Amino acid sequence: MTESGNENVHRFKKAATRIFHRIVEIAARLLFSIVYYGSNEKVPPINNILLLESASSLAFKIRTKKVSSVEVVESFIARIKEVNPIINSLVDNRFATALEEARAADELIASGLKSETVLAKEKPFLGVPFTTKECLQSEGLSFSAGLYKRRSIRGTKDADAVACMKKAGAILLGVTNVSELAMWWESHNYVHGRSRNPYNASRIVGGSSGGEGAILAAGASPIGIGSDIGGSIRMPCFFNGIFGHKPSKFIVSNEGQFPNPSDEDHASFLGLGPMGRYACDLLPILKIVADKNASKLKLETKVDMKQVKVYYAEDDGGSSFISPVDSDIKASLRKVISYLEKAHGIKAQKVALKPLRLSGPIWLARMKSRSGSRFAQELSNNEGNLNIFWELLKWLLCMSHHTLIALCTVVMEGFGVKYGSPKHQYLVEQSNQLQVQLTDMLGDDGVFLYPTHPTPAPFHNEPLIKPFNFAYAGIFNIMGFPATHIPLGLGSEGLPIGIQAVGTYGNDHLTIAMAVELEKAFGGWVPPSVSV
Repeated sequence: MTESGNENVHRFKKAATRIFHRIVEIAARLLFSIVYYGSNEKVPPINNILLLESASSLAFKIRTKKVSSVEVVESFIARIKEVNPIINSLVDNRFATALEEARAADELIASGLKSETVLAKEKPFLGVPFTTKECLQSEGLSFSAGLYKRRSIRGTKDADAVACMKKAGAILLGVTNVSELAMWWESHNYVHGRSRNPYNASRIVGGSSGGEGAILAAGASPIGIGSDIGGSIRMPCFFNGIFGHKPSKFIVSNEGQFPNPSDEDHASFLGLGPMGRYACDLLPILKIVADKNASKLKLETKVDMKQVKVYYAEDDGGSSFISPVDSDIKASLRKVISYLEKAHGIKAQKVALKPLRLSGPIWLARMKSRSGSRFAQELSNNEGNLNIFWELLKWLLCMSHHTLIALCTVVMEGFGVKYGSPKHQYLVEQSNQLQVQLTDMLGDDGVFLYPTHPTPAPFHNEPLIKPFNFAYAGIFNIMGFPATHIPLGLGSEGLPIGIQAVGTYGNDHLTIAMAVELEKAFGGWVPPSVSV
């Protein structure tokens, strides 16, 4: 067969694959719609105005004695008790200790030993409550990472990021649900169960920082810390309509995360960062958790939006196993582009980056380890290798303590591209090319706007039908670039939609500035009780 003939056959196979996948998606959506018909419960309205404040605003009001830390902490505890039976987000708490710490904060402020200026500098979030995902170690709280074998393990100290927040005066309320071993984009496990979306309880919250995204969106915590190795901050923020930032690589310490990255490459893909309802909280929280590495960023640099170069793409160019981008998301991106031109004279450039079509395969290839399969070991809590065939049989008999997707991941790990193979080398080269393309295109004054995820929050278990949709977010972990999710209201289904802003290494201030700007223009977070 001629070369052109081979190319035509290849194109036909890709088109056929894409059509088949789309038919399966549509059929699955119809089935899930029937299963969950009428199951659209949402959390009750927020009636306490303190719950509507940003963390930065609460910090100011607490240290200026306009409100007490005790009152703030009590308000958020009450809200957690109100919404958690619906969303199953918080899985362990330290309410009593948090109230003691709130009283201590109020006493420190009342003593006058330190001025407001000194408190703002030394303890910028004094008395403000926060939450974090359960796979970040927090002293005295559950530290299972959703793994049944770790169900009785509790934190003996705080992860570095949690310790930084406490040092800044923030008060930890508790820890939130994750996917099993933090390696899937629905937060469900056999330790703490399944988390549900505050906008519609039949929909997912994302993962692995899904419980964190849900509790923030429900108005039950003002700020949170998540971790992101394949979109695990940005996807939950997208599904729950809040802001989230994955920092440049190696800026925030990964110490205290479980499971730990297996090598330096994996450590560079993993980023811990802030999540919250208001864009104004991202930069000050990032500055705190970055600790000594904050000086490597330009967080104090004022951004002139008129000087920012903007590039965008509405989709990845047509991957075979990834869902088409929802029309609401494309429409919202176009509105952003129009706004930036009218408000700031920015003529955004639409681009087509061919390696983006390979985002899923690139991420999977770059996650391969020299040592071979690791997930089977991690599922056994690194105490040997899991017998996958026995566990699959147990799952079929409803006797396994592992989720189906975790077991499938072990199977796929054995059949995927081999580390060092020609295919692996090709995908690594494609990722390097994309990194060079983005770096050259964006420079130090450019931002790339791109969908965070192709569809609004799916039904529970529906991600099993479209497992590679995470690639829209995950590809930028491979680059080590900063990326900020920006909510843009609710779509036609009454579910959150939004986009992400991506910058080159060290330019976190640009992507966060874009989030602040678009929040002003489009309103940002919409409380779950609001209807479209």
